[in-house]
Amino acid sequence: MLDSSAITKIHSVIIAVIIVVATIAGSLAYIILSGQEQGETIKIGVLADLDAFDGKNVWQGAVLAAEQLNAEGDILGKQVVVVGEDTDISTGVDPAKINAALIRLLTYHKVDFIIGMAADQGFMVQEVIAEHKTIFFEVATTEDSYTQRVVDDYDAYKYFFRVAFNATSIFQGITDALLLLREQTGFNKVGYIGEDLSWAKGIMQGLDYVLPGLYGFDLVYKGAFPPGTFDFSSYFATAETAGVEIMVPLISVRAGAIPFVKEYGDRQSPMVIYGGWLGGGVTDPEGWEITDGKCEYISVSSFPTVAGFPLTSKTIPDREAYINRWGEIPTSFAANAYDVLRYILPDAIERAGTIETEAVIEALETTSIETTNARDFVFTSSHDLMMGENPNNPEADYMLAMLFQWIDGKQVPVYPEKIMEEVGATYTYPDWPGPWD
Repeated sequence: MLDSSAITKIHSVIIAVIIVVATIAGSLAYIILSGQEQGETIKIGVLADLDAFDGKNVWQGAVLAAEQLNAEGDILGKQVVVVGEDTDISTGVDPAKINAALIRLLTYHKVDFIIGMAADQGFMVQEVIAEHKTIFFEVATTEDSYTQRVVDDYDAYKYFFRVAFNATSIFQGITDALLLLREQTGFNKVGYIGEDLSWAKGIMQGLDYVLPGLYGFDLVYKGAFPPGTFDFSSYFATAETAGVEIMVPLISVRAGAIPFVKEYGDRQSPMVIYGGWLGGGVTDPEGWEITDGKCEYISVSSFPTVAGFPLTSKTIPDREAYINRWGEIPTSFAANAYDVLRYILPDAIERAGTIETEAVIEALETTSIETTNARDFVFTSSHDLMMGENPNNPEADYMLAMLFQWIDGKQVPVYPEKIMEEVGATYTYPDWPGPWD
């Protein structure tokens, strides 16, 4: 650690900004030293499993945003400090560890704002931040009930904002995309396969109701598998026997997503994989390599920043900045954290003219700004992100649920139709026999 008492006035002019990264009792601190007192900084906490892939990406997105902000002249004349606390959830979610990390951010580090991953402990996180009156930006968890609490008891839970898709928006994206695919292909026999976890089960239950009852799809296969499953041969065999034409995957973990994709490609299953979610890096640019190209023709949800699609004027420049800084392509979690600290929060603070919590909340509630992944980022009244086309400005849509199809090592947008038309993209069938013949 640098001993600031040893720095002369001449040194302090030469060394305007010194960056120190330190690990202290499970915390990761990115400290900006520029001769400013703590009161002249804005301290951002990162709550995540800092040793895990997703948590590391949240941290990297926040740090890059802080570097850029400080290089451009800070926020309200204050430099940005990023401090992380490790939730250590890679071996299982432990509420006590998450709570301890959160409390440490609030009481030891005394952060002004928090960017984090609540895992499945959103209720607990909301109670703690409400007690400390500190704004928390959720970048991963999809549970609708978390933001519903903002509506049900605004005064208690107004400190919680989400910049990730919620379960409802994921569900709506799936159904709308399926309607588009049916229009394009004529396929009507649908199946789904998902993890036996709460987020996926809620979506599957919804599909049980709306696909046959509301939209007239023939739901011929319903598959649920326990976490830890890595052999999907029997699931595909059953779905093929049922005559599935469109399979919707709901798989969030790498250990399941990669073998699922490889099984599909190896057996050249006579169906299309479309809609839903495949995590664990399958939708990341390295997905082509980690699946040995078996992800070809698969179409699932992803982010423009991840896919390298220039949705906004910021998408590609910010993506390249992340690659240059960290030597890897940003994930959706990295993009969410980056957008919060690079655009959403600074915009609110500048408009509020202060970092005082109530004023910043009011400013956040009137956010309307371009980010890397949204032409017009807006919060709903429940502090969720606004989704879909903007009826007041067709050129500046809200956050879009987008599907990208892997074709010859590249990701091509195949939903929404508006984006397909903008770039002249078309949906491509697999090159093996199937119902498309």
